[in-house]
Amino acid sequence: MRLRILEAAKQEFSAHGLAGARVDRIAAKAGANKRMLYYHVGNKDELYLAVLEGAYDKIRSEERGLDLEHLDPPEAIKRLIEFTWGYFLRNPEFLSLLQTENLARAKHLKRSTKVKSMHSPFVEMIRTVVRRGVESGDFQVAVDPVQLYISIAALSFFYLSNSATLSVIFGRDLLDKKAKDERLAHMSGLVLAALTGRSAALFEVAKAPKPRSAVAQTV
Repeated sequence: MRLRILEAAKQEFSAHGLAGARVDRIAAKAGANKRMLYYHVGNKDELYLAVLEGAYDKIRSEERGLDLEHLDPPEAIKRLIEFTWGYFLRNPEFLSLLQTENLARAKHLKRSTKVKSMHSPFVEMIRTVVRRGVESGDFQVAVDPVQLYISIAALSFFYLSNSATLSVIFGRDLLDKKAKDERLAHMSGLVLAALTGRSAALFEVAKAPKPRSAVAQTV
């Protein structure tokens, strides 16, 4: 029952935000009633925090399964980029939850006793990959693993969370398969070029598609 409630709550909060979410709808989707919901999880704020913690736990758990420690450093970083991109695509509700909590200035996440402990092993995993890359000569510098991960996540997050407006502005569908493949290739090339000091072109960055209507310009 608790799992059903949390799944229903995740969908409700991602669709309507914290303010717009309704406990009655969550209970109905979970096949429960409000009394059962309060018994298994708690009030609306406690339910929202449980959903946030569950969302972070899910992505961190899957990241631990990437086996980055046993890959060559450039391949490990490439796999991390591919995973992050794919995870965001498969889990749009995760992006919605992050946006909602950032609008609240992380008010609820600050109360969590679990989230920080989830991230420490993940940061150390990236630090180990970077250190191995420097030792092997693949990477030029031992970058801060937190900064590296934020950059990787940001390259995916901004693109996807703003795809509707960016598609209109640039006159291309940024969510069609070709555009998504090109974005992934671009991100991988960009990050690996920064780490290795080699040209991004060597990492087979795909060419961007031509705009739908090209307008000749003179300078």
